[in-house]
Amino acid sequence: MRRQSCFLVACVVTIGAAAAAQGTAFAAKPLMHLTAFAVDMSNMAGRTRAGTIDIIINRWSSDQERDTLRAALREGGTDTLLKALQQIKEPAGYIRSTGSVGYPLRFAREIQGSDGGHRIIVATDRYVSFLEATTQPRTIDYPFMLIDIRLDANGKGQGKLMPLAKVTESEDHVVEIENYASEPVRLNEVRELK
Repeated sequence: MRRQSCFLVACVVTIGAAAAAQGTAFAAKPLMHLTAFAVDMSNMAGRTRAGTIDIIINRWSSDQERDTLRAALREGGTDTLLKALQQIKEPAGYIRSTGSVGYPLRFAREIQGSDGGHRIIVATDRYVSFLEATTQPRTIDYPFMLIDIRLDANGKGQGKLMPLAKVTESEDHVVEIENYASEPVRLNEVRELK
């Protein structure tokens, strides 16, 4: 089966249009505003793509939301996790490329480090086009978009973005993440805007 090309810029622009169509409202004063230079090295279309993205966090997901998602994955696997994630009503924030409206992020957690830095974990269901939904290519089995960012005490760092990801759990209850592309999108020069 032929892999469909998926690029960060195209993904964010497309999902930005979907967010606008849904009438998603975004908060005026975010808790955290990150900017990054994203580089897609997966070479799925024969060339590298790059561009600046913004990740805005309006609220941190609660322990209850985390526990609900963990239980959904454990009890029903990927499909149940996806449904539980989609039932989160209030977006945690949004992601956007330059000139786009943005796409809602459903889950965002901050983990404080002992060195003054922190790790930001973001998850959401990704936009599925009408064509993808009707033709059911292999990408349909990768319904999540995941972001993992590590920041130092000065609010600078790097991260990874997986625009097409699958989340499963092993028999030993270890969460496993599979990326559709050959490698994640690299988030370079990540910095927190004050």
